[in-house]
Amino acid sequence: MAVCARLCGVGQSRRAGRRQRQNQQGQGSDSRHGRGEEERIHTGPPHPQSLADLPPELLVEIFSLLPGTALPNVALVCKKFKQMLNTETIWRRRCMEEFGMKDDLRKMEVGGVCSRDLYVKLLHPYRHILGLWQPDIGPYGGLLNVVVDGLFIIGWMYLPPHDPRVEDPMRRRPLFRIHLWESKKATVECMYGHKGPHKGDIQTVKKDEFSTKCNQTDYHRMPGGRQEEFRTWLEEEWGRTLEEIFHEHMQELILMKFIYTSQYDNCLTYRRIYLPPVMPSDLLQPGLFKGTYGSHGLEIVMLSFHETSARATKLTGDPNVPAGQLTLDVDLTRPVVLPDLEQQRNIEELSRLVLGVHEEVQREAEQQAKGTLATGRSAAEAGCGGASAEEGMEADHGVCLDSCQPGPSTTTTSPPEPKPFVLPLGVMARNEVYPRTCRECFYGTGLIAGHGFTSPERTPGLFVLFDQDRFGFIWLELKSFSLYSRLTDHLAHAHAPNMERFEAMLRNMQSWTS
Repeated sequence: MAVCARLCGVGQSRRAGRRQRQNQQGQGSDSRHGRGEEERIHTGPPHPQSLADLPPELLVEIFSLLPGTALPNVALVCKKFKQMLNTETIWRRRCMEEFGMKDDLRKMEVGGVCSRDLYVKLLHPYRHILGLWQPDIGPYGGLLNVVVDGLFIIGWMYLPPHDPRVEDPMRRRPLFRIHLWESKKATVECMYGHKGPHKGDIQTVKKDEFSTKCNQTDYHRMPGGRQEEFRTWLEEEWGRTLEEIFHEHMQELILMKFIYTSQYDNCLTYRRIYLPPVMPSDLLQPGLFKGTYGSHGLEIVMLSFHETSARATKLTGDPNVPAGQLTLDVDLTRPVVLPDLEQQRNIEELSRLVLGVHEEVQREAEQQAKGTLATGRSAAEAGCGGASAEEGMEADHGVCLDSCQPGPSTTTTSPPEPKPFVLPLGVMARNEVYPRTCRECFYGTGLIAGHGFTSPERTPGLFVLFDQDRFGFIWLELKSFSLYSRLTDHLAHAHAPNMERFEAMLRNMQSWTS
């Protein structure tokens, strides 16, 4: 701080301090020569009295350390500062530190676009759309990641691998891009379709929400009409032709999705979503996973932890259970110990174990409800003189004992030893290649519903933790198994600021599709 003060001319410089000491020594030793000595000492250049007196190269270094949002205010101080802010070094550093641009800046400057224009006209105005978003496409949802990619801002739609290869990497498709190539003004282009970039538009509806619009939807059409568009979409979406899909119900679901999603023509509204915060007590690192959902194919879910529970929320959905809904709810206070391999193959034995826990949960919920009702009556009677304060305290204490359950341990321990695991006979799995060992199992419920999200209900099942990147869920009522694999892509500008903000986002997501 002292150094900064001296640079800005506020504090005492070393040279000034040295002059003062020399003056004092000269006055004490020889008063006759004191005045001449003082004059000789002060013949050097004066030290800076303010920030504006600093050398230009030092000012450039100081200004380049400030955030880009503060530089417009710096330009209002004086003409000198305004002229200094035209220096490319300042804006090049802001582009690098705030948006991660490095080698791309040199290519851009060779192309005639300066760093200042890039920051002021592209990166800063569109910084609010960087990060993760969920498109409003009815029950299907989606995952959009907007990033600074080279000299562009690009909106990438993330697509799951082709069913049932859940452990394959995600696929990406560009939906729009923004750049400064053709003019000094930011240009928005729609990337949807197969005829190359064309005119588009982006509008900020409100905070944490924006919309895209294509101004040339004829670029989305194909010469062969809707049939050619459907065949192309099917090969990209499912990696196969309609003739290769023998299940009639699955064909209907695929055709329904094509008709529904293609009507938007990339004119969509997006709402911001966050990755869940990471806590030391989490069973595994939360984040995004790809999961198998029977004839609906692969879908993307977000795994998060909330004290004594783990929850998986759909980012992509289907006509039965839409995006935004809580697909899995796992009770981490209720572990399930699996029997030996021979008994694991028996679906009746697994059902007995899980349904036993399920009935226990229901009984405790009923007792808690009765206890709450009794507490309310006791309080009413106490108000009328019918019960003592001590009796009311005892009733409250009893309810707490019944309702409070031990949470998962927050102490750091080594992971459990892997145990043999096999699916019961009769349980259907889209992918027969699943892990044959697991670490832990817990009781949980999964959300099922009829077409159009009718008659939704939570049904008991078994959550199986295989390792840090894979887990599964056995749906007992459906006799079906879902395998989930972690999405490993790096997602910048995506983590929630805090747990409260994240939980508010989850509530909003469920309300969008309820």
